[in-house]
This record gives sequence, structure tokens and C-alpha cells, in this order.
Amino acid sequence: MTRWAMVADLRRCVGCQTCTAACKHANATPPGVQWRRVLDIEVGSYPDVQRAFVPMGCQHCDEPACVPVCPTTATRKREDGIVTIDYDRCIGCAYCTVACPYQARFKTPIGEFAYGKQPTENEAQRDDEAKRQVATKCTFCVERIDSGLAQGLKPGVDPEATPACVNSCIAEALAFGDIEDPNSKVSQLLADNEHFRINEELGTGPGFFYLWDKRR
Repeated sequence: MTRWAMVADLRRCVGCQTCTAACKHANATPPGVQWRRVLDIEVGSYPDVQRAFVPMGCQHCDEPACVPVCPTTATRKREDGIVTIDYDRCIGCAYCTVACPYQARFKTPIGEFAYGKQPTENEAQRDDEAKRQVATKCTFCVERIDSGLAQGLKPGVDPEATPACVNSCIAEALAFGDIEDPNSKVSQLLADNEHFRINEELGTGPGFFYLWDKRR
């Protein structure tokens, strides 16, 4: 069984936000809505302090807190681990936004674009009214994955079938693939490196892993 997952190597991420920009370009999200964002945090104690850049977004959990609170069953989890939203069913109640422990969901406004009330050419091409006034979030670029698989491509290997944020990462800090496949890049990264998942103690089973050396 396929289980799609993402890996972020915090030792390589330089906080350039290219993934954030690539996500916004690919999905034409309105101002204030960042499906992929990068936190800038300090770790350690003076004088041994370091900065760390942490890519964040939907964690596509095994036990997503957003699913049971949805009154219309708009939010669901696929067998391959991707958590989806049926925009036709979503009523914009935002219960899922409150329930998500990763602050990954956004209720998108109507008629707001990067430079006022008129969309840019890219926004006009990608704007989807079905995604306004409802809950939205990172989808792992599920359309690219499904389209790529239909063409015989391999997500995480072939760019056409891989999330836009991963393709754009200038430091190759992001990786994507099937963690049930021992030969995938994500499986090999997890096998060879220390890693953790955010808020793992909550039992959500995030599908987003972070590489980090505890001794750093």
C-alpha cells in the first residue's frame, strides 16, 4: 500500500521561502493564505544558539484531527495518506481549522488577489471559485500526483508528478515519495538520518518528517 510522505532536511533548509512562492504560484492562493510556509526559529541556549528554518503545512496525518470534526464529511483521508477537502461539501464552518494542531488550514476569502481586486494573469488562470469561502490547505499537489501516475510517472522522482514545493527547493531540502517503498528517497532518508515529526505525541501520525541531528 502506498503512503505518500514528505521529508524536510532542516540541516539543508536555508529559509529562502522559494517553496512558499512556488506553492502560491501553483495554487494561486490569496494574500494571507500560505499552504506552504517556513518558520524561522531559534534553537539552543546562549551562546550555543542556532537558527532553524522549518517548512510547515498540512501534515497529511494518519489520524487527522480535522476529519472527525467535519460536519459534512468534506474532509477525508485517501488510502494513500493524502487528506483531501471536497469543496462542494465544505460549508466553511472552520471546525477543522480549529481542530488542526498544525495551523495548516485557511478559510479563503472571495475576491482578494495579490494586487487588489483584479487577479494577475497567473491568478486568473488558476483561480477556482469553488475554493473560496471554504477550508483549504496543502494537498501535496494531489492533482499532479494523480495525473503523473496516470501517465506512468513516479511522484518524488518525476517533476511532473511531484509537489511544486519539492521541485522548487534550491537546497534540495524537501523530498517526497512513498514511505512504504524501501527504495524511495524518503525511505532512505529516514533510514539514514535522525528524524522527528511535529506534535507526534498527539497521536496524529503526521506524514511529514523532519531530519535533524539532536547533537547539533
